[in-house]
Amino acid sequence: EVYFKNLSKQKQKEVMEKNGNNHKLRVCVATCNRADYSKLAPIMFGIKAEPQFFELDVVVLGSHLIDDYGNTYRMIEQDDFDIHTRLHTIVRGEDEAAMVESVGLALVKLPDVLNRLKPDIMIVHGDRFDALALATSAALMNIRILHIEGGEVSGTIDDSIRHAITKLAHYHVCCTRSAEQHLIAMCEDHDRILLAGCPSYDKLLSAKNKDYMSIISMWLGEDVKTRDYIVALQHPVTTDIKHSIKMFELTLDALISFNKRTLVLFPNVDAGDKEMVRVMRKKGIEHHPNFRAVKHVPFDQFIQLVAHAGCMIGNSSCGVREVGAFGTPVINLGTRQTGRETGENVLHVRDADTQDKILHALQLQFGKQYPCSKIYGDGNAVPRILKFLKSIDLKEPLQKKFCFPPVKDNISQDIDHILETQSALAVDLGGTNLRVAIVSMKGEIVKKYTQLNPKTYEDRLALILKMCVEAASEAVNVNCRILGVGISTGGRVNPREGIVLHSTKLIQEWSSVDLRTPISDALHLPVWVDNDGNCAALAERKFGHGKGIENFVTLITGTGIGGGIVHQHELIHGSSFCAAELGHIVVSLDGPECLCGSQGCIEAYASGIALQREAKKLHDDDLLLVEGMSMKEEEIVSAAHLIQAAKLGNRKAESILRTAGTALGLGVVNILHTVNPSLVILSGVLANHYVNAVKDVINRQALSSVKTVDVVVSNLADPALLGAASLVLDYTTRRIY
Repeated sequence: EVYFKNLSKQKQKEVMEKNGNNHKLRVCVATCNRADYSKLAPIMFGIKAEPQFFELDVVVLGSHLIDDYGNTYRMIEQDDFDIHTRLHTIVRGEDEAAMVESVGLALVKLPDVLNRLKPDIMIVHGDRFDALALATSAALMNIRILHIEGGEVSGTIDDSIRHAITKLAHYHVCCTRSAEQHLIAMCEDHDRILLAGCPSYDKLLSAKNKDYMSIISMWLGEDVKTRDYIVALQHPVTTDIKHSIKMFELTLDALISFNKRTLVLFPNVDAGDKEMVRVMRKKGIEHHPNFRAVKHVPFDQFIQLVAHAGCMIGNSSCGVREVGAFGTPVINLGTRQTGRETGENVLHVRDADTQDKILHALQLQFGKQYPCSKIYGDGNAVPRILKFLKSIDLKEPLQKKFCFPPVKDNISQDIDHILETQSALAVDLGGTNLRVAIVSMKGEIVKKYTQLNPKTYEDRLALILKMCVEAASEAVNVNCRILGVGISTGGRVNPREGIVLHSTKLIQEWSSVDLRTPISDALHLPVWVDNDGNCAALAERKFGHGKGIENFVTLITGTGIGGGIVHQHELIHGSSFCAAELGHIVVSLDGPECLCGSQGCIEAYASGIALQREAKKLHDDDLLLVEGMSMKEEEIVSAAHLIQAAKLGNRKAESILRTAGTALGLGVVNILHTVNPSLVILSGVLANHYVNAVKDVINRQALSSVKTVDVVVSNLADPALLGAASLVLDYTTRRIY
């Protein structure tokens, strides 16, 4: 890390020397509307904060200067930016011709401004027609262009404008890996593409903890609570204006029927916007008691409103991009954002003939809380962009060079595709086998590899690396994008550091082992490690019975007894990472000896090892086999033989299983009285044999307040691997694990 920092500083120093030691980069930022200013403002603040490197000129045009749209240039002044030039470029009208005339008017006015400013570089954002005029003017006047948010796919005419600006721009800042790949496929120079994330996320990811109730009260009324209102923001689709107006009418009808307080923002300046405003007034939205109709909300306040809304509805890019950072439910209407990458919080309504489909979507989405998404940024975009600007060598030839890499097949970027391609490498370290699998976001095991678990640390680690490398290579062939490696292992684990602190006796040479560092270094992927019981609970939370359950406990009944506790949707690790050692709950003071050294643990009664021990005793006394059973001489006695004998009427085998089930049930009762979950999930090969016994003990022994708890058998085929994958996949959709 130090090496690369020093290398970066050296490169910046060389660029400064090439550009002239005293030369500051003169940056012109041109903003056209409230939406692009929310993305450009963080960059402008960053540029302003480093006057030793940059000079900032701000040009304001487009709808910023129109009273009908809130005169939003004032928020730029309130942010203490000096506006160098104001250009009135919007030609009033309600059809496509007005947009064309507006572009023409901007092209007429901009050359004089650019001649006076003489910027080294112009920053242009997005896909608006105003931005196309800016990029065209700068390109023809030999001014370098930095384009923000190129490479994305949305739909309508915006795609064409965005990609046209990409071809005019010299440098590109994109928000997602897919956008970066699209830019490369469009023959842009990879060295001039920066994957930075969305600049607005630098504010979003730190915004939710701020005071918000006063903002909600100001815009929606003092009687409105969080998660009990809707934010609506819908724009005309310029390639199909009539249909988008009809969709807007149906949306308003659905919102009126849904009967929740709603904040409606006026649409963008586009062909059809006036007709949408007329629809609002025709339906009396501005005077309806449930609605607040506004032309503009300052971005800082808008963040708070969508962060705490019960739902956002419309076709704004904000809904599929920024709102995902808060997990707020979104209903995306129509085709305006078709192709955008979205989080699982977005529900698409592609078309609607009546209000019923939209109303049904509101009923499905309103009030939900989804995992927070970081698809479009991690909160560190601006420092990356400033560093990128400093690296620009003004003595390099201005003429663009186009690259021609192999063009990959066009892949649809809807939520189903994202869930299909984002995957994890899952590693399960068992007492006998070592398994590695490619697991998709939906929990599908795409490919699985199994080897015997070596006895020594060196051989074991070498085999893990070999199997992971093989699986990562295969992931490319099966169209899976590996996000990281999750490892499930027996013993006590420090998940923060990725270290196995103490192992079980089943895995030798496996204490004080740092798994994260060597595997991450070798694979260049993030690595998460946790106890196998905790992983089973994570698997249930993401893929099984625990999905959507706030408080539940998972018990693994296999070779040993383990488990995990989920409380308020979060896994409990404990102060010394020893929480949920459920197999070592003592249910008898003078019970059989456990592998942990204690006596009377659940594991000493109900584990596979305990049942095997009792089966051997019966077999040695010739009391195991009954009519219908047979064993070969070399066959090892196992728990399966005990279960088979009990099924065939062996009274002693039945008694042993009954005692084991009672011990497990008493342990579950203790858990119910301690953490009071709403669900108990039994997992592992013995779960079906114990579930009825556990329910019986709960009915006899538990307090009446917990007797109604659900006890179910896991339906997951491979909870250890799925849990290891969940370590990775959960982290990609949440800010905190």
